[in-house]
Amino acid sequence: MNAYEDASKFSKDAMDSALKSVSAMTKGFQQVASETSEFAKRAYEQQTEFMEKLFQVRSPDKAIALQSEYAKTAYQGWVSQATRMGEIYTDVAKETYKPFEQSLATLSTAGTSVATKPAAAAKQAAETKAA
Repeated sequence: MNAYEDASKFSKDAMDSALKSVSAMTKGFQQVASETSEFAKRAYEQQTEFMEKLFQVRSPDKAIALQSEYAKTAYQGWVSQATRMGEIYTDVAKETYKPFEQSLATLSTAGTSVATKPAAAAKQAAETKAA
């Protein structure tokens, strides 16, 4: 009867872990969506500001300098955002996996326990038979 109770407990723990994992993943994707929309908003504002400045420029040299400055700023912003998104996805993966760590450790311990019982019983039977 103990094996059934253990299996039931493990099933409950696995379901709890799955729910926690899905919750962490959902929160992570909300953070990704929020971060992406904020980046898009900032990029749009920067582009609008650039276009306003570009329309006011009267010489080609100043226009090229302004465009170079904008390209540098846009690239740095994109690299920064890509790095940030990588960090967010890494954190999401860690948080999603975390609930299963305890379940897997419990399963490993239970599996080791179950695997050693027949060996211990065989050893005891052999000792009893030899005596």
